[in-house]
Amino acid sequence: MWQLGKAYLIRTAAVIVAAGRGERAGQSTEGPKQYRRIGGQAVLAHTLRTFLACEQISPVVVVIHADDHDLYHTALKRADIDAARLKLVTGGPTRQESTRLGLLALQDDAPDYVMIHDGVRPFITQDLLKRIMIALHPQTGVLPALAVSDTLKQAGGDALVTKTVPRAGLFAAQTPQSFPFAPILDAHNAAFVLGRTDFTDDAAIAEWQSIPVRVVEGSADNTKITWAKDIEMADQRLRQDMVAFPDIRTGNGYDVHSFEPGDHVWLCGVKIPHDFKLNGHSDADVALHALTDALLATRGAGDIGTHFPPSDPQWKGAASRQFVEFAVKTVREAGGRIANADITLIAEEPKIGPHREAMTAELSDMLGVSADRVSVKATTNEKMGFVGRKEGIASIVTVSVIYPGEVPA
Repeated sequence: MWQLGKAYLIRTAAVIVAAGRGERAGQSTEGPKQYRRIGGQAVLAHTLRTFLACEQISPVVVVIHADDHDLYHTALKRADIDAARLKLVTGGPTRQESTRLGLLALQDDAPDYVMIHDGVRPFITQDLLKRIMIALHPQTGVLPALAVSDTLKQAGGDALVTKTVPRAGLFAAQTPQSFPFAPILDAHNAAFVLGRTDFTDDAAIAEWQSIPVRVVEGSADNTKITWAKDIEMADQRLRQDMVAFPDIRTGNGYDVHSFEPGDHVWLCGVKIPHDFKLNGHSDADVALHALTDALLATRGAGDIGTHFPPSDPQWKGAASRQFVEFAVKTVREAGGRIANADITLIAEEPKIGPHREAMTAELSDMLGVSADRVSVKATTNEKMGFVGRKEGIASIVTVSVIYPGEVPA
């Protein structure tokens, strides 16, 4: 960012530490806690999205465990986060070493400042990031923290209280803990050389190396996910937010094919005897082509020609079902759930009614939804236009898909 009164660009990077195993959160098929899903997406994905949305922060380094590369890329893909915008680093055996490795990844193009954040604090806000950046200084680190409000007690090994600890001047530390880059990297390297691994956070290392650290007001929402109950509560919180502004997307598709000599047509995946066939590079199933476009539209993923160009000989005579299945896979990989599909066929002939049940069954199978979420309708063009002259068939399709998350403000 441009600092007021300065004629040079102040660069602030971020290191997101996400290499832990998270044993206290319990075991899950989804992996360590940073990959557990809250609101339909990985905890880490929520964290990264906030940092990537802050234009003043670049680059963003993500430090992950050596075993988690597949989990990481799956989480990003599901959340529609561009991995190219992130710098990936494999972490070490401790959080302290993972942080040092993340800092080392920045040294060849060193920023002025760096924010070091726990990957499992997904509720970090833009307001807190801005508050920290305003407080940054070339000689001073910044620690977001909350004043301790509970009465503190000290107990002995027998669990009996020995004294009450005055809470005046006591704070609960949060992240991102932020520093001028060169001093905090030097501090981490010094600890590494001496074999010091006992620091509980980066501010403690800064304190050890006499780097002043200023406290700024943190956020009560900026909680760290530690226990299984934390994951459950975070998921409930996000899902409550999504009820107000759910991410429901509607896609529309239109296609038309002319008749040519033949003895059948393919419509909605059903082969129907007819005096002509539809002209097209594939099997020319006009309804499935429009359906493919509608599904892709909900992801902003181009159209059928983008992925299956008619100039490519491998699609000559291909069953259009595979185009729909590709589009469904694209939707599913982003966490989308198909709510319904409405297909309208515009044709003078053949008659659609006798085949509607078979069409609905085929579409239900392709889309992975129940038959009551599929509508197949037919209409004529009242003998007007190319359809009315029996020169071809058109189809209009509308689909609704529900994605994880909420509509952006």
